Amino acid sequence: MRNLFDLRKVEEMKSGMKFGASTLFAMACAFAVGCSGGGSKSTAPATPVTYTIGGTVSGLTGTGLILENAGGNSLTVSANATTFSFSTPVPTSDVYSVTVSAQPAGDSCVVANGNGTATANVTSVTVTCTALDTIGGTISGLVNPGLILQDNGSDRLTVAADATSFSFPTPLANGGSYMITVLTQPLGETCLVSNGSGTAAGAVTNVAIACTPQYDISGTITGLDDAGLVLQDNGGDNLTVNAHSADFTFPTPVAAGGTFSITVLTQPATENCTVISGSGTATSNVANASVVCVGDWTWTAGSGTLGLNGGQPGIYGTLGTPAPANLPGGRSQASTWTDASGNLWLFGGNGKDVNGTGGQLNDLWKFDPAAGTNGQWTWINGSAINIPSISSSFPPGAPGVYGTLGTASPTNAPGGREQCASWKDAAGNLWLFGGIGIDVNGVYGYLNDLWKFDTQASQWTWMGGSNTVFYYGGHPGIYGTLGTGASANIPGGRYGAVTWIDASGNFFLFGGNGVVTDPTSGNTVTAGLNDLWEYTPAGNSNAGEWTWIGGSSTVPPSNNPFGGSSGQPGVYGTLGTAASANIPGGRQSGTSWTDASGNFWLFGGLGVDSAGNNGYLNDLWEYTPGTAGNAGQWTWQSGANTIGSNGGQPGNYGIQGTTASSNVPGARFSPSAWVDPSGNFWIFGGQGYDWTDTTGLLNDLWKFTPSTAGDPGNWTWMGGSDAVPPPVGFVSNLGQSGVYGTLGTPAPANTPGGRLGAATWVDASGNLRLMGGQGDDSTGTQGYLNDLWQYQP
Repeated sequence: MRNLFDLRKVEEMKSGMKFGASTLFAMACAFAVGCSGGGSKSTAPATPVTYTIGGTVSGLTGTGLILENAGGNSLTVSANATTFSFSTPVPTSDVYSVTVSAQPAGDSCVVANGNGTATANVTSVTVTCTALDTIGGTISGLVNPGLILQDNGSDRLTVAADATSFSFPTPLANGGSYMITVLTQPLGETCLVSNGSGTAAGAVTNVAIACTPQYDISGTITGLDDAGLVLQDNGGDNLTVNAHSADFTFPTPVAAGGTFSITVLTQPATENCTVISGSGTATSNVANASVVCVGDWTWTAGSGTLGLNGGQPGIYGTLGTPAPANLPGGRSQASTWTDASGNLWLFGGNGKDVNGTGGQLNDLWKFDPAAGTNGQWTWINGSAINIPSISSSFPPGAPGVYGTLGTASPTNAPGGREQCASWKDAAGNLWLFGGIGIDVNGVYGYLNDLWKFDTQASQWTWMGGSNTVFYYGGHPGIYGTLGTGASANIPGGRYGAVTWIDASGNFFLFGGNGVVTDPTSGNTVTAGLNDLWEYTPAGNSNAGEWTWIGGSSTVPPSNNPFGGSSGQPGVYGTLGTAASANIPGGRQSGTSWTDASGNFWLFGGLGVDSAGNNGYLNDLWEYTPGTAGNAGQWTWQSGANTIGSNGGQPGNYGIQGTTASSNVPGARFSPSAWVDPSGNFWIFGGQGYDWTDTTGLLNDLWKFTPSTAGDPGNWTWMGGSDAVPPPVGFVSNLGQSGVYGTLGTPAPANTPGGRLGAATWVDASGNLRLMGGQGDDSTGTQGYLNDLWQYQP
């Protein structure tokens, strides 16, 4: 039974299999195209096989994540999703590449296992997201624009003015490091970062930016004419300053409350600069610091000591031949000129001849600053010997050789003299007038002769005045009519007058100690004069004419029955106001300049004040010339109109190198004077009063800058000492010793010793030149000096 049953089951299975095959074939034919029982047969194409691309997501908390497959199929993934699958499957064996197209807010997602070839549904791609931390903090004190912060050296943030908080545009992944710095400081402020570095473990909000004002460190500069000045602030912030700069600002400001300390790191080539008000605490922009630069003196020739005879003798060499060894002897109160070629000329004075004998010199010298290392002297004319005098009452010196009035001759020469007036005419001829010295007969007295020297022909011409004097006297002036020139007019014999030249080439002469008729006795006397004269040079060898144009032709009556007077008192008027009645008092040995507008200036001297008292003066006057032959007007511009109770007013020096309206030199006579190429007036030394009202031989250097705005201008103490040594026992009129340094080398410490009556020039380079005078050498010994100095203003 069992076998029969099994056979029946097998047959049924075969029958079923036959039905299934035919049925499937019929179904296939129903879908086939052109399938018929009697036609050709075809098979249907296979359905393409595709696979999905997806995977897992972890850590996603924000919205906005967009994934992309193979650069085309995009998928936006929701916040907090844990899986993803692209909507478009890819064919089998196709390449897939899953990337992050857009990061979600607050997260940073990266893809792993994102590339491959699809051979089945892909579920192995992983997207791992980590939270991002914002980096920011607070800001305090920021008021100006310009602040730029930087994170990790690249992520930059420009912060607006007045901002109180900040946040960098690029957050960091949790666990990432940050380092915040200030890339650019805001205008006028300094910002500092606190808590600026660390590891992000959440949003960073504790970074603090504290901004405080920063202040410029600046100031003014005066007197800087050379390049090379380097200033330094706080020992490190260096600033190179150009020549002629009037102000400075350091490149690095100082934070509020910070200190500043300005020093001179490098001095300019030939100047010495000093810082004033250069340190402190910055509580605002610093602008009151000042740098004051003054020139350096250079000892260029001559001796730093007097030797054993009160002064060095002259080394004359051969007449007319320059030589490096040539050198005038020590002297004071000589006359000087500068010719068109820049040569410096020197005549006479009281000093030492070739043998070291003192007396009234009449030698004429020329100095060429460009020759050799430090220039060369040439003895041009006059005697190398102070000829013994005809009387023991007279000093030695050569008498004058006058020749014929108006005729040049190689043998002509003025007699030895000192403190004569001098000019240079438009043709380059050198002129001198008067002085105290020796006439044609060897008599010593007050001269009123006028001389001209032709530098081309090297000859003197006696042009006017008398060739004789009286015993310690001289000829009074022939004044004629005030304002009217005449050939007979001639100033009286005098020394220590001051001079000017106007724009038309006319010579002007004022005052001096000279010969005048005493109205009480009718005798000729000597007194301080205040007459003003104009001389118009004539052409060729013809004499010009003198015109008395101002001041007095007499002196006040004397209470002494035998006569005698100190001179006319000054009429000062109102300070700064011109008036026709104004006139300086009689005086000698003052100093003078001419300004760029053609006005004449007069300073100090030994003379008479407004009260008629005789002493040392420190008044400054300006004279505006009138039209031809007419008197101009005097203006008292500064200084005192009285000599005070001690015979002269003390100086008010102020701060060296700093101009001030209250500054004024002390009263003095026989200072040296120059006008620099910028039109500033300069004086050096003389005998007078220091700031303590002590009298002595001064070595202070002053500059006066005339104003172009109508006010009188101001004085500046530029160098030297503001005090003279106090008297030692019965020895007074002491002076500061000279500091010579190295020959030919400028130095801040160099300075000529105290002296009076030194010779001066301005050379072609604008340097101020000084020679000799009566004063102190390097050891403090007093006598007749022959040292030559150069100062660059």
